[in-house]
Amino acid sequence: MYQNTEASITVFKGKKMSEFKPTVIQTYPKLGEKITQDTLYWKNYKTPVQIKEFGAVTKIDFSPHLPYNYAVTASARIHIYSRYSQEPVKTFSRFKDTAYCGTYRSDGKLIVAGCEDGGVRMFDTSGKAPLRQFNGHNKAVHVTHFTSDKFRIMSGSDDYTSRLWDIPNSTEIQSYKEHTDYIRCGCTSNLNTDIFVTGSYDHTVKVFDTRTDQSVMTMEHGQPVESVLLYPSGGLLVSAGGRYVKVWDMLKGGQLLVSLRNHHKTVTCLCLSSSGQRLFSGSLDRHVKVYSTATYKVVHSFDYPTSILSLALAPEDEMIVVGMTNGVLNLRHRKQNEEKHEFAPKKRRPAYRYFVKGKDYVPKQDDILVSKPVRTHLKKYDKLLKSFEVSKALDVVLQQEIRVRTPEVTVGVMQELNRRGTLKNALAGRDEKQLSLLLSFLLRNIVDPRFCHVLISVAEIISDIYFPVIGQSSVIDRHFVKLQELIERELDYQGELMEVLGMLDTLFATMTSKKELLEPENTANNVLKQQQTESMVTT
Repeated sequence: MYQNTEASITVFKGKKMSEFKPTVIQTYPKLGEKITQDTLYWKNYKTPVQIKEFGAVTKIDFSPHLPYNYAVTASARIHIYSRYSQEPVKTFSRFKDTAYCGTYRSDGKLIVAGCEDGGVRMFDTSGKAPLRQFNGHNKAVHVTHFTSDKFRIMSGSDDYTSRLWDIPNSTEIQSYKEHTDYIRCGCTSNLNTDIFVTGSYDHTVKVFDTRTDQSVMTMEHGQPVESVLLYPSGGLLVSAGGRYVKVWDMLKGGQLLVSLRNHHKTVTCLCLSSSGQRLFSGSLDRHVKVYSTATYKVVHSFDYPTSILSLALAPEDEMIVVGMTNGVLNLRHRKQNEEKHEFAPKKRRPAYRYFVKGKDYVPKQDDILVSKPVRTHLKKYDKLLKSFEVSKALDVVLQQEIRVRTPEVTVGVMQELNRRGTLKNALAGRDEKQLSLLLSFLLRNIVDPRFCHVLISVAEIISDIYFPVIGQSSVIDRHFVKLQELIERELDYQGELMEVLGMLDTLFATMTSKKELLEPENTANNVLKQQQTESMVTT
């Protein structure tokens, strides 16, 4: 009798163990990034390569001719890099102070740059010493560009003046003093040799024609102007300053075409793609935004570790180079479409139809159906729950890989422990490190609408268990204070939302009552008109 009873108990246990149900993890819809042609195109770059410079990288400029070297202006030097080198192939260091705006001429043979001492220096890319030095500014020169005829240089300075220099004679041709603050950006026209643009901290962008003695166009940007860019066609001008990027129609006398506000901090640099169909803007908020020049909507975004000061694209968008405030140069090379050479013929594998054979077969009446048992593989936390090791199961789902990437799994296990009534046992008996991990998870997810109903119960249990030890650890105390502040802030938000909801309910109720009042009047008017029409017909 005893043996039979023991055997029946064993069978019962085995049956119960085999029927263990895995923890139900609730799934939520993922709001993924929309995959577009721009996403595929701009994500097709290799892992970034970083080069450390001597100071903040204020200017990057690509040579317009092969081999497409690029000049990097940082501190008191200008480094020339080739496309695939991480060491400079040439350095220009004949500056007494900080150098600014190292820019190539359109033939790639000369480079011009300004300096903190007010001088403008021109270098031959095959030499080291300056070919020409232009003196006339009495403060730092932040803007230098060649005109499209290759024989003149435009410069802008902190002395509020912009000047035009003659290269063969090393003399000043013309000087303009219309800005009332520092001139920090400028550009020249590729189509018209006499047109150049300057942007200033006086919030204005001015267009100058060297054939006249004053500016021919002025645009009010509304913020200190950090960068200007003229489209290759010369019809559109882009200015950046503050959080705004503004596009101006030059053919309509400088009329504002569109104002963009997609950055959170000051926009510092602008750039066009090689096709001219995409506009880039870099900002101190560590983002580079890519806009479509047809709609001026953001089609892609790049993230960087620190604030961005300069930006340039290689011809054919082969490389993106970004200069940052911490002196780091970030390079992204486009992936090449490498052809895979097959040296040995691949072993022939079974065709697709082999694996789906009989999948849609419907059993007939005389067929005998043999069902194959499906073996379920339990997750590690389910195995621990099956053996009633609740603390270890909670430790497994609090590992960084699970709690950060899939917090719904951690919350699902907590919910299962709460359903079993063992959540308090699993949370108790934890040391400072484990408790800090738990509280960090709560701070990260307790206000998430998906998890708050479960995590609020967890927070209450933790408070009850560890209330006697408050004050013994500064780390735990800080976590509890942050948790309290977070919950109070969330309650304030909820209160404000309820007030807004009450206002909306009042508005909707008012609109409904007005409609109800108007409907009887409209009905009465319609009846009256119908009676009048019938009487006229009868007459």
